[in-house]
Amino acid sequence: MKILLLGKSGQVGWELQRSLAPLGDLVALDRAGDAARGLCGDLKDLDGLRETVRTLRPDVIVNAAAHTAVDKAESEPDLVRRLNAEAPAMLAEAAQTVGAWMVHYSTDYVFDGSGDQPWTEDAPTGPLNVYGHTKLDGERAIAATNPRHLILRTSWVYAARGGNFAKTMLRLAAERERLTVIDDQFGAPTGAELIADVTAHTIRQVLRQPQDAGIYHLAAAGETTWNGYARYVVDTARAIKPELKLAVNEVAPVPTSAFPTPAQRPHNSRLDTARLQQTFGLRLPVWQQGVARMLNEIL
Repeated sequence: MKILLLGKSGQVGWELQRSLAPLGDLVALDRAGDAARGLCGDLKDLDGLRETVRTLRPDVIVNAAAHTAVDKAESEPDLVRRLNAEAPAMLAEAAQTVGAWMVHYSTDYVFDGSGDQPWTEDAPTGPLNVYGHTKLDGERAIAATNPRHLILRTSWVYAARGGNFAKTMLRLAAERERLTVIDDQFGAPTGAELIADVTAHTIRQVLRQPQDAGIYHLAAAGETTWNGYARYVVDTARAIKPELKLAVNEVAPVPTSAFPTPAQRPHNSRLDTARLQQTFGLRLPVWQQGVARMLNEIL
């Protein structure tokens, strides 16, 4: 089996290089591509991507590349649409042409964030910002173009590699005695490692059982707020490394309105993962488990 991975240098893409390697011949590209082999990995270059698919003729295309700067997206909608909607649509079409599966990642931002119940895959969508709108358009284009697709919606993604919320909180906790963190957005921090491992598992199954194609929600179990997340990070870091010098003695709750941003955020990012767990025989771990593991790695 040959797998084409796009976005290999991102948080999820980096972990996918590990999890997908045992499945077959993995060709992993970032935006720079592979000039020596004439392979394009830049989502802005639709013709180059199409030719790459034609050249490689993969059995599976895994697209882990996207425009994910949510606030910046508000000021560059054309670029965001190219990366998050037009490129995935073209990849799904190219995959269909060569008989390949299309695996793609989406987001809780396709919903409007209302209510307090976890979103199911069939719940009405209603994006609040440019990022969410373009991710939803990408989903719809893939589903309409290639029946061999897996679309995994996830939320609050983090990884030990690169920047993340936990690292930011620890840096601020070392500098300040009091932190103010949003307490009216709910979701589940989900590790890139978990996403990558589940992806590999789902690919293996749909190759044997193509009827399991479709959209699935993939997030760690449980829920918290950004404030609860920050408090867990500080408390766990102190437990792991007692000598760590943290000045903070209060993580105060504040509403979203305390931090105005160009892009509106959903208040309810809870995702119902029952369909994924039942279809693929999985049990998703609680969010604290992954965050604690990540903290052990970075401290």
